[in-house]
Order: sequence, then structure tokens, then C-alpha cells
Amino acid sequence: MFTSFDVALPTYEVITPQTKQSFLLKSLTIADEEKMKASLMSERKILQHLNKCIYDAIDNKENMPLEKFLSSVTLKDREALLYGLYHITYEEIRNYTVTCGKCGETQDVTIKASDTFNMNMYDGEPGEIITKKITKDLKILKSVKVVVRQPTLADENEAMKRFQFMTYSNELIAETLIIDKFIWDSSDAAKEPTIIEDRDEITRAYLSLPARDKKIINTTYIDNFGVYQIELKMKTSCTKCGNAEVIDIDLVDSFFRAMYQ
Repeated sequence: MFTSFDVALPTYEVITPQTKQSFLLKSLTIADEEKMKASLMSERKILQHLNKCIYDAIDNKENMPLEKFLSSVTLKDREALLYGLYHITYEEIRNYTVTCGKCGETQDVTIKASDTFNMNMYDGEPGEIITKKITKDLKILKSVKVVVRQPTLADENEAMKRFQFMTYSNELIAETLIIDKFIWDSSDAAKEPTIIEDRDEITRAYLSLPARDKKIINTTYIDNFGVYQIELKMKTSCTKCGNAEVIDIDLVDSFFRAMYQ
């Protein structure tokens, strides 16, 4: 009885921008798409299913179980892998809605994914970025230091599971994932600094910060970690007012849009 075509699927090599790993990604099949559609439930589950979808599409994952993959790949690396999977499976980004930043006019365009791609590679040793930590004094709460890190897929998974029954938004969880710990020096010189490293305590500490200190944390992350990533940008020209601008493409949105077309 016939079950499937016994042919090799096309593959595409991706070098991850932060950990510098080489992965060969094979095209999704229609069965893979159907599996993803059937498994999409809550918003928080989407990222877990996306990680599994990328992992299953890797053609050279010998001696790399899922747990090792999750702990050795960063969130920025995942963006590169998702691009590779999109490129080899769909190539074009169809019906992408662009909104003019000047007049608000919207238009749907088709983009060749490879024409939008740019990558800034980490300049350190492979894998080093995962253990790298940057300590920064906060500007308003001068008695507090923040230690910033680059989270992995495993860090994200753990946080999503831990907070699944709490009211924290996905955006808040993502914001606090880059924080490894807070170090609080009290006014009492005789006391040891308080180390805040439990994820729930980090989140509550973060919410109690003055709003201006959020910028220090984000800037520290971007300068030391976030800059090493892929970028998908395209130039657009409004059909109504002629305004020209460069926009960022939301690849996750494009991925699921393509899957349902």
C-alpha cells in the first residue's frame, strides 16, 4: 500500500546568528502543516509547537535530542531558523498587509523572503553568548543592579509553563526573560546584598521598578545581545500618497498566514 513519496525533500542551511550552529532545514510537507494546524490551541502553546515544528524539520540533528536543542538555541536563533524554514517551504511572503505610516492606507503585497534578509553575526565564540551575563546599575533605583542575559528556548519554555495559570501577559514574560537576576544593596552597609533570581520574584521586582529603568534594561540587552539577529526589512511606497518607508516584517505572522493559505 502506498504511504508517501520516497524522495528527499529540499533543504536549506541556516547558521544561527548568536550560537553559530549549522542546521539543515527541510521543507514542511502538507502533513506537517496539518499537524501544526491541529495542535494550535492557546497563544502560549503556539511557541512550544513552533519550537517542535522547527526541530522536526532539522535534517542534521543526530545526537541532539529535543531537550539539548531547546537549551542550546536562543530566541534570536529561532528567528533565523524560522526564516530558513519559511524560505525553503514557501519562498514568497504572500498577501502581506502594509500600512502607510503617513496616511494609514493599507495594501497587500507579495515579497520574496530572501530579498528582505540581513543578519548580524555574534562576534564571540560559538555558544558563548548563552553563558554571557552583563551587570548594569539602574538609573533611578541606584541601589539596584540588573544582570542581563540572552534567554534560550528552554528558558522560555520553563517560564511559559510556570506562569500558565497566572495573569502575566506573554509580553511581560518576554520582557523579564532577559533578566538573570537583580542585586539590591540596602542602605544598611552591614547587610549582604539581596539577590533576586526566582522567576516569579524577578517579575514582581520588575513591575515595581520606575518606568525609566525599563529603558536601561532594554538598552543593555540590545547592545550586548539583541543586536545579533536576523532582520527582515522591505522598502514600500504608498499607492495613495507616495510615502516611501522601510518596514520590518513579522515572520511569525507570515509563517502562520502562509500555512492557512
